[in-house]
Amino acid sequence: MSVRLAGRAGQPVPLAGDRPVLLGIDFGGTKMAVGVADGEGRLLACERVPTYAERGAPQALDRALDLAARLVGEAGGPVVAAGIASPGVVRPDGIDLAPNVPGWDRLRLADAVRDRLGVAVVAVDNDLNAAALAELRLGALRDVDPGLVVGLGTGVAAAITVRGMVLTGRHGAAGEIGYAVAGGGPWPGTMLELDFSGRALDLLADDLGVPGAAAGLAAAAVRPGPARDALTARVDELARHLVTCCLLLDPQRVVLVGGVAGSELIRGLLVERLAAVLPYRPEVVLSGFADDAALLGAVVLAREAVPAPR
Repeated sequence: MSVRLAGRAGQPVPLAGDRPVLLGIDFGGTKMAVGVADGEGRLLACERVPTYAERGAPQALDRALDLAARLVGEAGGPVVAAGIASPGVVRPDGIDLAPNVPGWDRLRLADAVRDRLGVAVVAVDNDLNAAALAELRLGALRDVDPGLVVGLGTGVAAAITVRGMVLTGRHGAAGEIGYAVAGGGPWPGTMLELDFSGRALDLLADDLGVPGAAAGLAAAAVRPGPARDALTARVDELARHLVTCCLLLDPQRVVLVGGVAGSELIRGLLVERLAAVLPYRPEVVLSGFADDAALLGAVVLAREAVPAPR
């Protein structure tokens, strides 16, 4: 069922009725979130469903659009714009660098939303860029410059904010640190995402016989022992790359988002490592949006895509 969100006074936000609404969709490797917002970008209702990545991209897209159609129908107002947050680098004819859901590279998300829901204005961006936009407009990066958002979820990535904008890079791939060279051995070693990400930590927990996947591993690592040693080594690898990011950008604040970032132990280890070597130490904070940063960013994308009245 859909969830109504509380307003400023703690009262339920009424559904839109005949008023125009905004649609936000956040596609993730583990779960997908769909939200309907009023014209000011305030969420009226939202719902999350599993991605079932192993079943492929078409079924995930179909189920998300079914959910969007239902929530829009319940809201009752016309959709003036939609915002979509997606893994990878989004092109008009496909998506690059999104390996976690088979077939995701062949999707045309904007076209699918236009065709299924009849929405003329559709904005699509990388999911972490969307999260960074939400932090800029609504969260921990307001009045912060420059900023760095680090996503620790199914994968690992970063987003850079400068002067109130998210920097996307020449190909839209700025911040794709999951592809950074990591590990020892002959060049080029391995990729950071294979050493540190939600999926990598799930595999590590399985190798160590620790139940509960990444969350179970983090819980076990609170105590000295093999789990802590193994997790610390993986955090060390991530920290080396974040140090380089901070030296390059000199951020005022670093915002951590994603399920893995929720581990107090992992956050503490990262802060310790950054503080030990950086000449200028940024503030490191956990996003206040819990799991909603990319969804709220998708809504902001929709709101900012609406043409200004003449």
